[in-house]
Amino acid sequence: MKTNSLVLASGNSGKIKELQALLPNYTLIPQTQFNVSEIEETGTTFIENAILKARHAAKLSNLSTIADDSGLVVAALNDAPAIYSARYAGRGATDSENIIELLHELDGVTPEKRQAYFFCVLVLMRHADDPCPIIAQGRWDGYILEHPQGEKGFGYDPIFGVTTHHCSAAELSFEIKNTLSHRGKALAQLQSAIKDDYNATHS
Repeated sequence: MKTNSLVLASGNSGKIKELQALLPNYTLIPQTQFNVSEIEETGTTFIENAILKARHAAKLSNLSTIADDSGLVVAALNDAPAIYSARYAGRGATDSENIIELLHELDGVTPEKRQAYFFCVLVLMRHADDPCPIIAQGRWDGYILEHPQGEKGFGYDPIFGVTTHHCSAAELSFEIKNTLSHRGKALAQLQSAIKDDYNATHS
């Protein structure tokens, strides 16, 4: 295996595609290639869950691992769905089912009160017992549309309004989305931290 390979503690194809595009100098290997199963996300924050996932995959693969925990935070819903974003409509819910549930909960909420943001935490564990994992985070502010728009992206992208472009996240090109998104910002922060860590280790 190449030294610049990282196990990705996820089976989400959308996340894998985005993260690989944002980390061109690394080869991301899905944890499923090492028969690593999904771990129960018992944390109460994005950071806790990302650490849990990274440590689990690093332990079973015996390799450096990167984990992502991200979600949508909606002010009018008392900051839900947050860490429950992927299962807002119940365990095993599809993206469409989660979107339908979210729009139902926001029924009647006026446009000026539909503010929301995506939040992403990335954790890099050098090994399962890493006492100082690298942690990066990013935030993307926007609002919730009344109806889905666009066919690109995944998750809540079709109903996430992008203020700067007056469209949904699912209507943005892959390249533009990566320059704006919570995951893109977290990746930039992570890359900088990895570089600083390498320089400190080899100075």
